[in-house]
Amino acid sequence: MDIYGLQTNHFDNPLGFALPQLSFSYKVKNADGKKQSAAQICIYSDSGRKLYDSGMRADIDSLSFTPDFQPAPRTRYLWDVTVRTDAGETATSERASFETGKMDEAWQAKWITPDEKHVNTRLFTHVVLNGSVKKARLYVCGLGLYEAYINGKRVGDEYLAPYCNNYDAWVQYQTYDVTALLRREAELSVMLGDGWYKGRFGFQGQAGIFGDEQLLIAELHVDYRDGSHAVFCTDESWQAQESCVRFANIYDGETVDMTYQPAPPCGVHAVAFDNARLVERLSPPVRIMHEIKPVAILHTKRGETVLDLGQEITGFLAFRATGAKGHAYGLWYSEVLQDDCFYNENLRSAKAEYHYVTDGKKTWVQPHFTFFGFRYVKLEGFGRHPRLEDFTGCVLYSDMATTASVHTSNEKVNRLALNALWGQRGNFLDVPTDCPQRDERMGWTGDAQAFCATACYQMDAAAFYAKFMHDMLTEQRAHDGAVPHVIPSCGMEGSPSCAWADAASIIPWTVYLFYGDKSLLARQYANMTEWAEWLYRMDEKTGGKRLWRVGFHFADWLALDAAFPASCTGGTDRFYIASCFYLYSTLLTAKAASALGYAEDAAKYAARAEEVRQGIRREYMTASGRLAVTTQTAYILALYLDIVRGEEAHQARVLLDRCFAESRGELRTGFVGTSYMNRVLTHNGLGTLAWSLFLREDYPGWLYEVNMGATTVWERWNSILPDGSISDTGMNSLNHYAYGSIMEWFYRDAAGLAPVESCPGFRRVRMEPHPDARLAEIDFSYESPVGLYRSAWRVTGEKSIEWTMTVPFGGEAELVLPLGSVTGDVVLQRGADSMTALVSAGTYTLQCEFDRCPWDANPMDKPFAILLADPATKARIDAVAPNLSDVFYHQRTKVAPERLTMRALREQPFTLIPADQMDALEDLIQRL
Repeated sequence: MDIYGLQTNHFDNPLGFALPQLSFSYKVKNADGKKQSAAQICIYSDSGRKLYDSGMRADIDSLSFTPDFQPAPRTRYLWDVTVRTDAGETATSERASFETGKMDEAWQAKWITPDEKHVNTRLFTHVVLNGSVKKARLYVCGLGLYEAYINGKRVGDEYLAPYCNNYDAWVQYQTYDVTALLRREAELSVMLGDGWYKGRFGFQGQAGIFGDEQLLIAELHVDYRDGSHAVFCTDESWQAQESCVRFANIYDGETVDMTYQPAPPCGVHAVAFDNARLVERLSPPVRIMHEIKPVAILHTKRGETVLDLGQEITGFLAFRATGAKGHAYGLWYSEVLQDDCFYNENLRSAKAEYHYVTDGKKTWVQPHFTFFGFRYVKLEGFGRHPRLEDFTGCVLYSDMATTASVHTSNEKVNRLALNALWGQRGNFLDVPTDCPQRDERMGWTGDAQAFCATACYQMDAAAFYAKFMHDMLTEQRAHDGAVPHVIPSCGMEGSPSCAWADAASIIPWTVYLFYGDKSLLARQYANMTEWAEWLYRMDEKTGGKRLWRVGFHFADWLALDAAFPASCTGGTDRFYIASCFYLYSTLLTAKAASALGYAEDAAKYAARAEEVRQGIRREYMTASGRLAVTTQTAYILALYLDIVRGEEAHQARVLLDRCFAESRGELRTGFVGTSYMNRVLTHNGLGTLAWSLFLREDYPGWLYEVNMGATTVWERWNSILPDGSISDTGMNSLNHYAYGSIMEWFYRDAAGLAPVESCPGFRRVRMEPHPDARLAEIDFSYESPVGLYRSAWRVTGEKSIEWTMTVPFGGEAELVLPLGSVTGDVVLQRGADSMTALVSAGTYTLQCEFDRCPWDANPMDKPFAILLADPATKARIDAVAPNLSDVFYHQRTKVAPERLTMRALREQPFTLIPADQMDALEDLIQRL
């Protein structure tokens, strides 16, 4: 039996992080038992002395255990867990660690800035040590961005610290273990850049959104082996000098001149700063998570030398500089080529370039204070024949473990899954950005909530979202509970938009559903309630009709059914969408209150949600029970949120199917509708249609992007046109993960691994695959907070599959299959419309033969042509199903009545339907 995955507050061995309430989690594998019967958690001092012992208890939850223990400032602790299983076996884990920051301890250091204003600053001091060092920690924050050095060696392996957040409300400092870097004498220096804090950023592109000068605070704490302690602080004794970084900006890039001779050092002065804003970090570190070697160097007809990385990434290109002193290198970054030449006009005003002047030393070069979203790099100064081995693509994103693994029988689907993962890697750089390349790169809330579930399948994202939600809460408290479009808001004002602002409720609930940590939900409950109360106040001020009918809304952003081609908000009534999300956020707040045991709140928000549902029905349902808004997205939301029920829901399903028939099987949805589309279709008898949309290889479709060579997910369905030209330069990102949310459906429904709300954190899952013969097999694994789940199926016959599944220790799975016969490791109970079983930890293989073909459950998955023998037959078809198909007249061999199936018609659309077979066809249509 092995115990692994020990985390403190969802971090591996955190150093200097904010730990408002300790939360320990762990996993078990290779056990004979099925689940934990009891556990014991102990906390130790750094020297190994036991400080806390929970005792062996049955109530310790492996997903989140909060000990009755208060850590001290600047102290390192160890902890372990002993687990006893239901089979009686016992094992103890290796020890994990956590170390606190300064907590409430006052800062001895001062904030300092140079007496003379520099382009980019290097601040430094000389440190003399008085003995042998046992332990040394550097507590530091530089604004806008900083890199610290001791004797010229870089401290840590993080980039772009102290990261991007609402600096007006809070500023993060970082803690580094610098014990190994210290000698008897040392120069401690910190290089500063503008970053998000001071540099050009935001929609107006103005500099200094948060501040207009570069600032530094630092404390170097040294514990000597003789037991003494020393602190070296930033103060007026430090000096400042211009750095070799002559220019640095998030959007525009960086210029470094190693030959630059700065003026003699100048002094510094202290700056007043509210240290109540200076707190321990929440951001996971941004690191170089992957290194990629380029695949080609191209020489274009314009005479350009362009390097192709083969994969769109976020980060930078590191290169080997070998030129003589004064030699200049230039790099320009882009996502795409046009006419086989370098192209970057879709970056708008972002220059995205890097310049380096060498001092003649042969070295590897990379930026300090910027990053790029790119696949291609135009090179200058590297000669006519640069070598591939002299370049490395460095992939930057917040340090999160990848938790999903998927392989299918279709390489294009495999590439799509990889594109969604690369989209997350490219945009999860401290904040969930919309895009990493143009003059934007902001934390758009709509994209973040739409992709949240997919993100939690693909990566261990709990800590990442915890930081984002903390930032969001600071903005909400500055905006009376409202949620800005982007987090941090960067000065962007305006009324909140539906689906975007609802990230305040959707993300906390999704994170709880995936990770099962009530302490995290409790901290984010304030996001949910402040937003729910803002909605209610808005409603009361505008008539109290339990509707959201005011303000600007992005609505179904970039939907294809807009009345005007230039409109981006789609064709679905924006106030209908807004009211639906008013309902959704209120519902989720009620669920969160219930999960946390807040009974009064749960009742209040549940009752309010029902009032909103009835308000929507009064406003948007006709007297005959039909939805008055008749777009694909409108029906999807009505079904997803149970706005229509019973016979109304059946009618909505029929009309939704008709919407797709009328669009000739094409989706018309945008950011809102697409997020829920395939899930709604699958669970409303239209699963084959969901598969058709997913597997579509022309525009608009996910595999169209793959066919066009995409290596991430695009902002628009046609970001690149079939001829290879870019469709738009004003707003066209090739790394924009929102439509990658389709992978939630793929993992949850197609592969069949869904979380269960009553047992969050994947303690229990619903395993219900929805196979389709057009994809012969799926093999999906997910390293959940409980352990590794696997669902792998392959089609073995016209109505049969083989299904192998793994349930980890401590987990259990509700198996659900269509009616039929099953042989293998599990006995399923036959119900009225499905077969079910509940299984515990283990690996199981089933041979499943279904009563009817599950992937033909909805034969009207796309328009098809029925070739008729005579006009009378056409009239009868039109009377039964006027929107079913395009109709052609043609004589062809007759089809035997027993072979008259919708599946046959789909596979061979040019089929003669003689009049004597019309009764059979009408019966078939009516049964739908």
